[in-house]
Amino acid sequence: MELSIFNEQGQEVGKVQFDEKLLGEKVRRKLMHQAVVRYEANRRQGTHSTTSKAERAGTGKKPWKQKHTGRARAGMRRSPLWRKGGVAFGPRPRDHRQEMPVRMRREALKSAILSKLLDQQLKVIDLPEYNEPKAKRIATTLKKLGLDRQSCLLATHKADANLIKSVRNLPRALLLPARNLNAYEVLKHRNLLLTKDTVEHLGEIVKA
Repeated sequence: MELSIFNEQGQEVGKVQFDEKLLGEKVRRKLMHQAVVRYEANRRQGTHSTTSKAERAGTGKKPWKQKHTGRARAGMRRSPLWRKGGVAFGPRPRDHRQEMPVRMRREALKSAILSKLLDQQLKVIDLPEYNEPKAKRIATTLKKLGLDRQSCLLATHKADANLIKSVRNLPRALLLPARNLNAYEVLKHRNLLLTKDTVEHLGEIVKA
């Protein structure tokens, strides 16, 4: 298939050949969901903690005798049933990390890109090299393409320090080198903007 190439002014300046078979035959929703859950789980620090009755300060002495007081039985003042007592079955520090084979992650990325393509949320831009950081310039470009009011992920084939500095202050835009693309970031953003070089090397990227 052919994808339209736009310039900085939002004008169509050409076409680029693209083999959609590189992205698979269909969108694999369950695999994408698994990839997103894994990504979010791996971002968790797992430092949440509560104090059990064994860790609470206080005496372990029995408050009153077991029988003949008319009160309910009590074993210690640090009981979870008591005020200032410990927490029963509270969260403890643990590792939330999930593993996922590389091949599955690649397939999830393919499906994520394919979903953007089918939903017409993918555009290709011929972006020239930036000689200096210029946030206003890239913001104007996104506005010309109609991507300024929604979140946008810009993927470049090569990392450009000036372009990275230009995009990082835009609240709804994120720039990633194509080799760092993942299903989570593609799905998180409403639109996907690929540079011409990225599309030409997309076959290598999704197989890397």
